[in-house]
Amino acid sequence: MDKYLVTAEEIDEMEGFAKTHFLNDSARRVNKSLGDLTGLKQLGFHVIEVQPGYESTETHRHYHEEECLYVLTGEAQATVGEETFTVKAGDFLGYRAGGEAHSLKNTGTEVLRCIVAGHRFAHDVADYPRKGKRLFRNHPLPWNLVDISDIEEPVAGQKK
Repeated sequence: MDKYLVTAEEIDEMEGFAKTHFLNDSARRVNKSLGDLTGLKQLGFHVIEVQPGYESTETHRHYHEEECLYVLTGEAQATVGEETFTVKAGDFLGYRAGGEAHSLKNTGTEVLRCIVAGHRFAHDVADYPRKGKRLFRNHPLPWNLVDISDIEEPVAGQKK
């Protein structure tokens, strides 16, 4: 891939692709994956658009990957752990690996437009606490989604 530049005009003309989260029908967004256009493999870089009343994703946290979000336009409610914040154009959210579960919901009257960036590791573990699910990803194998309640935690000193 020889493309290094994606112009503002190209970004504006892009349709993007509609995504609905596999665990949350209210998490709908349009993704413009700019990093993919330039051949980035280890970093995801997207412009997303979320209509009023919808979420950007299901509440989740990653154990290995970091993510961040910069609000371009609109207003939203960001939940990080037990805290809720109102975010608007110019605000930045950084989600560290192993940090609190997080989500974002467009609570405004206009389209929420954000830049979202994050790691793309071959291996990650993510929790979806509202759904009681844990996702294991170990590329090239398929994802494995399990009920958190079915996971047996090791007991100190005990061998299996």
